[in-house]
Amino acid sequence: MSLDEDTRWLEWVTKQFESIAGEDKEIDLEEFKTALKVKESFFAERFFALFDSDGSSTISLDELLKALDLLIHGSETDKLKFLFQVYDVDGSGSIDPDELRTVLKSCLRESAISLPEEKLDDLTMALFESADKDNSGSITFEELKAELETFPEVMENLTISAANWLKPPDLEQKRRQAPRYLTPAYWHNNSRKLLFLCVYACLSLLLFTGAMLQNHHGGAWYMVAKGCGQCLNFNCTFVMVLMLRRCLTWLRATWVVRVLPLDQNVLLHQIVGYAILCYTVLHTTAHVINFVKLSERTDYRLWEYLLTTRPGIGWVKGTASVTGVVLQVMICLMVLCSSTFVRRSGHFEVFYWSHLSYVWVWSLLVVHCANFWKWFVVPGLLFILEKIVGIAVSHMGGLYIVEVNLLPSKVTHLVIKRPQFFHFKPGDYIYINIPDIAKYEWHPFTISSAPEQSDTLWLHIRSMGQWTNRLFEYFRQPESPAVSPKRLATSLRNRRQLNKAQISAKMGENTRYCNIKCYVDGPYGTPTRQIFASEHAVLIGAGIGITPFASILQSIMYRYRRRKQNCPNCNYSWCENIKDSEMKLRKVDFIWINRDQKSFEWFVSLLTKLEMDQADEEPEGRFLEMHMYMTSALSKNDMKAIGLQMALDLLAKKEKRDSITGLRTRTQPGRPEWGKVFQKVSEEKKGKVHVFYCGSPALAKVIKAQCEHFGFNFYKENF
Repeated sequence: MSLDEDTRWLEWVTKQFESIAGEDKEIDLEEFKTALKVKESFFAERFFALFDSDGSSTISLDELLKALDLLIHGSETDKLKFLFQVYDVDGSGSIDPDELRTVLKSCLRESAISLPEEKLDDLTMALFESADKDNSGSITFEELKAELETFPEVMENLTISAANWLKPPDLEQKRRQAPRYLTPAYWHNNSRKLLFLCVYACLSLLLFTGAMLQNHHGGAWYMVAKGCGQCLNFNCTFVMVLMLRRCLTWLRATWVVRVLPLDQNVLLHQIVGYAILCYTVLHTTAHVINFVKLSERTDYRLWEYLLTTRPGIGWVKGTASVTGVVLQVMICLMVLCSSTFVRRSGHFEVFYWSHLSYVWVWSLLVVHCANFWKWFVVPGLLFILEKIVGIAVSHMGGLYIVEVNLLPSKVTHLVIKRPQFFHFKPGDYIYINIPDIAKYEWHPFTISSAPEQSDTLWLHIRSMGQWTNRLFEYFRQPESPAVSPKRLATSLRNRRQLNKAQISAKMGENTRYCNIKCYVDGPYGTPTRQIFASEHAVLIGAGIGITPFASILQSIMYRYRRRKQNCPNCNYSWCENIKDSEMKLRKVDFIWINRDQKSFEWFVSLLTKLEMDQADEEPEGRFLEMHMYMTSALSKNDMKAIGLQMALDLLAKKEKRDSITGLRTRTQPGRPEWGKVFQKVSEEKKGKVHVFYCGSPALAKVIKAQCEHFGFNFYKENF
């Protein structure tokens, strides 16, 4: 640090100390635990004992500054000595196996990882045997230092990362950066969307100006009202065009997908929706001002102009004003109920039912405006046709849920008997209606089975709202004993038809065979349809966002098996680099980010199978690489997790599988450093990189910004 940075750091720590310490200007153990934000008291007590140099059971400002100076400004050796003292619980100058086990057990709790006692013993012995070079039965400081030096990533930044108050805020982060919307990379990677929005804006301006000029005789506010009205005619039909899912799915298979931003139709639908709200408010305001002026010159009062048909304004018995007020209220409510905080807060039904009022909005618009029907007739017919086709398809043949698996993290796995006429692409989604759960509600979910799986459809549904919670609870309840013989016979028949691969993935007592009627509308295409046209695909799923990639990964491996060759004598396998018109993929990186250990459990069986399917040798290196991240686990450079992460690495190399998930792929702690991840992808030079993401919108922004920096194409799953 420079002298200025050192002074700033001293001021920061002093300020933080004063905010933590009481009136006695000393920090006790409880205050220290609260400030350090550690889950496990072992580390708080060990750090406190080492910070409390005079043994007074409190930490003064001088003691804190001395300890922090060592951790932040100290040399590598100084920091390692501090770490050694943390592990040396009895202060004997060496670490025995029991001390190491105590430390690792606390590390597991701190990282929210649950492992059997036997596995903890294995971890302890793996690290101890590796560090105890002289087989003396204890680890000295020099031996611990030598062991840590074999993990260079740990030595880069040895600190207590959870204690944010130890370090001052970084000035570099506070410096204002140019908005990413102004960078050349953003304009290059979003060219189709930006061009589309420019054309949309120009068309809106043209419509607004034309309507104003046609009505110049009515005064300024009358011109504004008519201009907004014309824009509303266009937008209230265009907002529907953007949600013609069957038409958009068909267009995705044509050259149009390279010109129009079809993959961002939901975003554009939202933009047009907000435009409708703005035009409506301005349109209403302009008319109210006109009515105020008219009420001063005529016998009608303002409220009569707004709330009655007496003035005779409108082409259907003077109802323009009344329908306008109702439309204003309905549009405002629709936009409010469509807000993110409503849809993501477990109240999807509020959004769903309020959005169905579009039927009344269009009906009122036909009555409200004499020319609206001219704009509406063609898109309206397409919309009605889509609905008729959807109803017909969803009710053709009997679709039944034949099996339900209740998985960890409150995930419901539905197995639906697949009809012969049902064809879909990997990553597609459907709308499902289960009358036993809610008679009139349809909800969208991604198909998690591969198209090559001909007998059944899979859906993995996370319990996050009212309908999904009802679904989980419905199947968690014990089955009713009063079951008809026919139903049992049908259930047994369906049970025998299930694929053997499905049976291996069942969850024992959490599996239920049934015969429940359901209706399916779809399938509908998503941006992930582009995956097989890319050369290097990076699939990123956060939590339940894995479901689109479940289907994609299975389909990829089905196609990959066609290239795989096996030696009949020694079972050695290799993969021939065959050109495939259906799949240009040369490399797939799969990244799954989860909050905790249990979130991995429901999908591990499939990932294990995908790992086993890969060939021993491939012409261009590993075709499918998996990267698992657990955000609740502390990173490798955190003092509270160093020992655990080293032990997990050593045991993974020894057993050739990860202790957390059981996969060959080692689960990484913390969050991905996207800059480093994409830098590595870029250096592989496997062809044009396409990044496909499904998960939280906040993380999508971060990943999209990095994709723009590296020039990768970014696709976000939306429906």
